[in-house]
Amino acid sequence: MSWNLKGTVLIACNCDWGCPCNFNALPTNENCEGEWTWHVENGHYGDVPLDALTFTVAVKWPGAIHEGGGHALILVDEQADEAQREAIGTLVGGEVGGPWGVLGWTWPTVDGPHAVRFELELAGLASRVRAGDMFEVEMEPIRNPVTGNEVHPGMVLPEGIITKEADLGSSKLLRVSNGISYEHSGRYTAIGPFAYEGP
Repeated sequence: MSWNLKGTVLIACNCDWGCPCNFNALPTNENCEGEWTWHVENGHYGDVPLDALTFTVAVKWPGAIHEGGGHALILVDEQADEAQREAIGTLVGGEVGGPWGVLGWTWPTVDGPHAVRFELELAGLASRVRAGDMFEVEMEPIRNPVTGNEVHPGMVLPEGIITKEADLGSSKLLRVSNGISYEHSGRYTAIGPFAYEGP
């Protein structure tokens, strides 16, 4: 089944700004609690259109991501019909490639996909997303700890599987509460474009 997706991905986790995972290093803390929210600007899975849909994978891993054992919460825009929800479920299941083909095995326990109302505002480092009462992220710029001035770092990841480039920020809020739960602020966030296809 051929598929492709293009759009914007919003990332947040419990690591320090920049996230060591981006540099093939271990997480800041002993475990990883993080999420990716994909807003599809245009895309399809086979003959199922996925334009303008948003979905989130939030995971709680007991250690580093590559050690596995994670518990995932998967949320899909309630505007998606049954075929679209099934297509997104197949994609994030990891059997058809994309970033989920690399990462899907790391969350053997899956809660969802749940259809929820997404509220999404894509505004660079002021972006925010809320999915029902199960999930919420608000981004803000990183601030210099001495002057309080905003700083605007970015990163380029030629081998990146989620995004190849991103603007880096700080979490005003990261909250997950359904099956898994965690809440963080002042931690890593990033926003950037994505483009995936398969097979």
